Amino acid sequence: MSNMKAPLPQCAAMVRVQNILSGKWKITILWYIAEYEVQRFGELRRRLGDITQSTLTKQLRELEQDGFISRYIYQEVPPKVEYSLTDLGKSFIPILRDMKKWSDTHLM
Repeated sequence: MSNMKAPLPQCAAMVRVQNILSGKWKITILWYIAEYEVQRFGELRRRLGDITQSTLTKQLRELEQDGFISRYIYQEVPPKVEYSLTDLGKSFIPILRDMKKWSDTHLM
């Protein structure tokens, strides 16, 4: 007889969240959009620092496809694009704040 416990079944809800937020920058992107309500591409890139244009574009597109952010394109030259949280994204703000509070407490 073994003392090993039977493995727990995979938690599907947590796997879905992890798949959506698995990008290196996604949580930070959501944080800045939540804090500033609306962010332009260049503003996000400056705030994030060490991120390439292609990586930021990819992460933003994925967050938009997953329903966390919306993109508004102004019809002007040069083009201006703004990102904001959708209702789904806004519902995630308390979790982001709890994550920041936990990090401030345990990782500082």
